[in-house]
Amino acid sequence: MSILINKDTKVITQGITGKTGQFHTLGCQAYANGKAAFVAGVNPKKAGEKFSDIPIYATVQEAKAQTGAGVSVIYVPPAGAAAAIWEAVEADLDLVVCITEGIPIRDMLEVRNKMKVKEAKGGKKTLLLGPNCPGLITPDEIKIGIMPGHIHRKGRIGVVSRSGTLTYEAVAQLTELGLGQSSAVGIGGDPINGLKHIDVMQMFNDDPETDAVIMIGEIGGPDEAEAARWCKANMKKPIVGFIAGVTAPPGKRMGHAGALISGGADTADAKLAIMEECGFTVTRNPSEMGKLLKKAIGA
Repeated sequence: MSILINKDTKVITQGITGKTGQFHTLGCQAYANGKAAFVAGVNPKKAGEKFSDIPIYATVQEAKAQTGAGVSVIYVPPAGAAAAIWEAVEADLDLVVCITEGIPIRDMLEVRNKMKVKEAKGGKKTLLLGPNCPGLITPDEIKIGIMPGHIHRKGRIGVVSRSGTLTYEAVAQLTELGLGQSSAVGIGGDPINGLKHIDVMQMFNDDPETDAVIMIGEIGGPDEAEAARWCKANMKKPIVGFIAGVTAPPGKRMGHAGALISGGADTADAKLAIMEECGFTVTRNPSEMGKLLKKAIGA
């Protein structure tokens, strides 16, 4: 068992007929079990058509009913992406992976509040990954998102990161060292997102096929510190930690919308100190993540 997705996962692509949706759907179809995994697309104006042998439906609800899919991936442009997330949540999917970057914060606030209300009323809890994330992969089984499949290799190391590029960096290092990954999860860099570091670390902790984890964070927000404290109390597996943005000046937004230091415990130095205090092996040099992990597990 891997975390979140495996070779039997069935996926709906929302925004399958746009340029980005088409390009990445073809890439995901070509990876491992992708042909069988990607079973439906959604576009109300193109229902009844097909893209690369994938039938297109008018709604997520209909796509789920016809195919039994439990996961959707969203490439819908920013203005309509929050509505696309909500449509997938209303259809009671297990997991929604939103790749779209630049969704207005107000839209995300509304969706998150509606998700909380639905759950509070006893409705199904749909997990959200992203937005503004590269997606996730279980090597040699399935990839959902925009990561390059060829750098991944099946193994027993988990990777969770707020930065897409640094996810690939950690993965490539592990593959080069012959370690491989159990799953790699990009949670995205927006201030309002779904799954946090702490959620994914809990999953890796419970996963018998994950022996150790690389956790990559960024400046801004309390998420990494909260995850580190949870790991100190609960996690028995070795963790290597890295925080991007050591040289970032306070008050300046760096790339990701959520990477803004407001002062205090959300600087890179403060987060690294907390992670170290909580038993992580930390590094300030991203090129050392793989080597340190190998050392930590005695490989």
